[in-house]
Amino acid sequence: MKSSQWATRLHWSLPLLVMALIGIGCLAIARSDQLAAGGGHLVWRQLVWAAIAVTAMFVATWPSYRVLCPASYLLLAVVLVLLVAVYFFPAINGSHRWIRVGPIGIQPSELAKVACVMALARWLMHQNHYRTLSGLLLPLGITLLPVLLILREPDLGTALVFLPVLFAMLFAAGARRRDLATIALIGFLAVPLVWLQMTREQKSRVTAVLSPATASARPDADGYHLYRSKQTLAAGGWWGSWLQGESEAEAHLYLVPAAATDSILCIVAERYGLWGVGIVLLLQALLVNRCLCIARDTQEPFGRLLAVGVAALIAVQVIVNSAMLVGLLPITGLSLPLLSYGGSGLLAHCLALGLVLNVGLRPGYEVAGEAFRFVAPRRAA
Repeated sequence: MKSSQWATRLHWSLPLLVMALIGIGCLAIARSDQLAAGGGHLVWRQLVWAAIAVTAMFVATWPSYRVLCPASYLLLAVVLVLLVAVYFFPAINGSHRWIRVGPIGIQPSELAKVACVMALARWLMHQNHYRTLSGLLLPLGITLLPVLLILREPDLGTALVFLPVLFAMLFAAGARRRDLATIALIGFLAVPLVWLQMTREQKSRVTAVLSPATASARPDADGYHLYRSKQTLAAGGWWGSWLQGESEAEAHLYLVPAAATDSILCIVAERYGLWGVGIVLLLQALLVNRCLCIARDTQEPFGRLLAVGVAALIAVQVIVNSAMLVGLLPITGLSLPLLSYGGSGLLAHCLALGLVLNVGLRPGYEVAGEAFRFVAPRRAA
């Protein structure tokens, strides 16, 4: 594709939304550094990763996404090997989630999200696969393999993302309602098995939601994160400390666990208030909407399902992350896409969104290197 065609066809609203969210995230990470007296080292690292991730997003738009379609299963297999390889590296904070090569750490579970979406799109692009219940068993297996490996790390939050994404892609592919109901029933019956795989700490976070501490009660170890996240969310008020100032007498309210990662939305609320949180959620909703619009306008089945899968991936993480910080869901350790600190997550999401942009550049079938849109036949008069 020529440069002039690339610049004309690219859906520029999507990368603008991505860069806006990354910018807000960097401001929030800088604020978390300030509150923790971290010296600003996290925000500078995130800026470096942001430059790499945004560059990778644009690079991912140049070759046709269809060249990756035959390699989707292979990419998933490579990621599964990496998910096993994490156990051969030292645990960090009690979890085997990272592969460290010198100063660089890679989190394979973030890459597994994108690889799983691609593999599911590859399988579901064929009608005979999603129109029968037996054809839906393989995508269920494709999804459960990384889920079980990620649960063993342990990383409950990331593991919970996969099944809703699978359900959304099955629905978009055109699976029958009774088959979807059967898959949902299987998932419900698997809950006890997931519970048995969870650590004591993960189970305690679930029970903490069912019996939250009152405002006057002293939170225990299980409910401490939820208690602090609620306090930090409330500390910002309508306008946040950026406009209304902060109270030195209540500085303890600004300390929340995992401030730069899982609880980054709390820092946004503290700094920019309720309006800041609303802007972040609105930008995330617009990002998901742009992905769905690209999926709607795409005639090729693999590209359409790929765009739907990425949209579902972003939406599920935003819903779960924001819900867990207000006590609607357990604190599971799930980051907020494009805002939370972390190079692997930022790079994985930007690559996924780069593939969606790639789909938007080539919405029709290609013949001799040129794309054209499918035109429905006219009805007889």
